[in-house]
Amino acid sequence: MAAHDASIMPTPLLKDELDIVIPTIRNLDFLEMWRPFLQPYHLIIVQDGDPTKTIGVPDGFDYELYNRNDINRILGPKASCISFKDSACRCFGYMVSKKKYIFTIDDDCFVASDPSGKKINALEQHIKNLLCPSTPLFFNTLYDPFREGADFVRGYPFSLREGVPTAVSHGLWLNIPDYDAPTQLVKPLERNTRYVDAVLTIPKGTLFPMCGMNLAFDRDLIGPAMYFGLMGDGQPIGRYDDMWAGWCTKVICDHLGLGVKTGLPYIYHSKASNPFVNLRKEYKGIFWQEEIIPFFQNSVIPKECTTVQKCYLELAKQVKEKLSKVDPYFDKLADAMVTWIEAWDELNPTKASLSNGKA
Repeated sequence: MAAHDASIMPTPLLKDELDIVIPTIRNLDFLEMWRPFLQPYHLIIVQDGDPTKTIGVPDGFDYELYNRNDINRILGPKASCISFKDSACRCFGYMVSKKKYIFTIDDDCFVASDPSGKKINALEQHIKNLLCPSTPLFFNTLYDPFREGADFVRGYPFSLREGVPTAVSHGLWLNIPDYDAPTQLVKPLERNTRYVDAVLTIPKGTLFPMCGMNLAFDRDLIGPAMYFGLMGDGQPIGRYDDMWAGWCTKVICDHLGLGVKTGLPYIYHSKASNPFVNLRKEYKGIFWQEEIIPFFQNSVIPKECTTVQKCYLELAKQVKEKLSKVDPYFDKLADAMVTWIEAWDELNPTKASLSNGKA
């Protein structure tokens, strides 16, 4: 068995430039199956819920673990911007990391296999996506032209073939699809078995529903926009944390000339969450999104906003001005967005290399 494991052990890409962020309330036994792919990397575990509970991590992994007490200690009053009893707490890990890249995964996401039966190294594919340019300004019908065996098709403007830097790599899921509660209820047995061997750049001006359970991004390019909002305990909404981050991030990427890719890699999503519990969390969001999405579609960021932080603070101002009429929650969320940026800048005052969480 040891020889078999050694034979599939990949050469780790960006080993010292990438952190893996995992939110959890349970022991991380799932890491055993990921060991051949993830063990060389540093983990940031964000423990949600009861901070006195001990989280078990398999031997051999290099990690640091933060619970709610740690979040309160490090951020002080600004800890109010970090959600409690919700996987949105993962964004604290983004803040304390000092690496250039982040890969985040949920603890019910297992290693998937491609149609040939080969185990998929999801992190390796995310890295490939992030290190190749995106093409948001003109759609290439042969998908990602930078993948092996593909190129720009006839009629693609040569002036646009350099592409733009890729800020986000959004992966997909086999088995349990990422459905909302109403869809879960009407399709309780539906499973995704289709493996589509493709990576796409999401065009400029197009929003998408970002899922946070198989996601990587360039923290230097877009990190401050990856705020997962106020969700969970004490909030009127849940399960929109990654959606909110995705909408904000896409608008800012479009403004700053950055790219977002979706498609490969796949993970195996092992467990369907309870649709009735999900409906309780989502039901306001299902109504609100009909106003939130037009808000983002029509949002214009002034050209004077040349950094992610300036763009994000501008979005926070627009949220307060235009979405507070939908519900007072958005007034609170806009304030939390500002607090998030203040906390981010406190922990990340320069680009100098610092130990995680020690700023």
